Amino acid sequence: MTPYGELQPIGGGDPIPLLKTPLAVGRREESDIVLRFPNVSGSHCELSLVDGYWYVKDLGSSNGTKVNGSRVSEQRLEPGDTLSLAKHEYEVCYEPARLGATAQPEEKTVAKDLFSRSLLETAGLESVRPTDTTAVSSRKRK
Repeated sequence: MTPYGELQPIGGGDPIPLLKTPLAVGRREESDIVLRFPNVSGSHCELSLVDGYWYVKDLGSSNGTKVNGSRVSEQRLEPGDTLSLAKHEYEVCYEPARLGATAQPEEKTVAKDLFSRSLLETAGLESVRPTDTTAVSSRKRK
C-alpha cells in the first residue's frame, strides 16, 4: 500500500507512514499510530485526509496538540508543518496534488488595509467623521 505521506520525527527516528484515513493517534494499543510515551494521551488526536490535505483534530488530550508551536483543537496541516503531540515533534511530509488536491489552499493572510485604520474603525465601532476644528478652538477662547 502506498502511504499518503508520513510523519518524520524531528531529531531522528523512523518515519511514521500515513497509510489510511482517518488515523487514530495515541498511547493505546488499538490506535492506528501508537506512540508509547507517558505524556501522550490514550486517544490523543485524529489525522484525516480531506480534499488532498491532512487535518489534525485534538481529542481532548492532556498535554495538547500543536501545529508550528501553536496549540490547536483542529487545523489543516501543510507540507513541512511541525506537528507536536505532547512534547514529541514531527515534520508533516506529503504532496497535496498527489492526494487529489486541485485548488490552492486558502491563504492565511491579513487584510492589506488592516493597519491603515484604527482598531475601533476596523471593528466597526468608530466612524470616520470630519472634525470641526473651528468650533473647538472658539470654545477654548471663551
